[in-house]
Amino acid sequence: MDELKNGQDIKDPNIIKIGIGPDSWGVWFPDYPDQVPWQQFLDEVVEAGYEWIEAGPLGYLPSNPAILRKELGSRGLNIVATTVMDGHLENPDDWPRIEKQLLKAGELGANMDAKYLVLIDDAYVDLDSGERICSSTLDHYEWDILIDSINRVATIAKEKFGLPVTVHPNAETHLETESHLELLLDQTDPKLVSLCVDTGHLAYTGGDPVSFINKYHDRVSYLHLKDVDALILEDVRKNNLPMVRATEMGVFQEPPGGVVDFEKLAQVLGDIEYNGWAIVEQDMYKPALDVPLPIAKRTREYLRNVGIG
Repeated sequence: MDELKNGQDIKDPNIIKIGIGPDSWGVWFPDYPDQVPWQQFLDEVVEAGYEWIEAGPLGYLPSNPAILRKELGSRGLNIVATTVMDGHLENPDDWPRIEKQLLKAGELGANMDAKYLVLIDDAYVDLDSGERICSSTLDHYEWDILIDSINRVATIAKEKFGLPVTVHPNAETHLETESHLELLLDQTDPKLVSLCVDTGHLAYTGGDPVSFINKYHDRVSYLHLKDVDALILEDVRKNNLPMVRATEMGVFQEPPGGVVDFEKLAQVLGDIEYNGWAIVEQDMYKPALDVPLPIAKRTREYLRNVGIG
């Protein structure tokens, strides 16, 4: 008999497991002033109808596995992934930071029976101010180091923690466009590295996430779901605004109505028999505490209605 988890057959090929991340409550940092307390986040996740979460930035949720397991268990929640995003993958001087966070995220993920470790290159801008902190482009030498770092992270995660690494393309990083991802796929081992396609970030950088998922579905193991407001995106591009300002303006919106065709996405996911996890990541920047919950509820209902989860 297939394994049951929270009343769902998690091996049923017709079921996509839907979760949500702390980003949907505006949590970008572990201890940012005035952001939603982690207890409220967990309570509202349950109220919104989700059973799976990402851990978010390390240090936001309790780091003690026994405490975290108790808090999640009392709410019927499970962690699907932990994340590494501390250091530029192309900079050898940043490797000690990357490795330190990798070991913490890997240990937490293994202790919480997570399914993935998400790897994100650090941004070339300051995530809070939007100020440029390094070049937005890499030369061939730097790109080779980035690929080597990804392989090192994936090897450690697999051998030490039993966690597969899925690489997340992110706007304002050195892995943000479809061409970047195609190079990544060409230069990494499919048995070691897969992709976490974020529909919002890929659309934000000019890509077509639905077509990309369809084309490269054999390397897509995990999804982040959000929409993008076309008019705000046009204004952002026209005025060359950083993503933090764009997020403040509401460029990442709840579906539907944006540039991502979620009905077509549902069809593609059915065609490719995707049965993995899809995490709602309604990126917000310093939202009022009463804003995220209604959006999370509406998004869960919408995805269910279009046949995603």
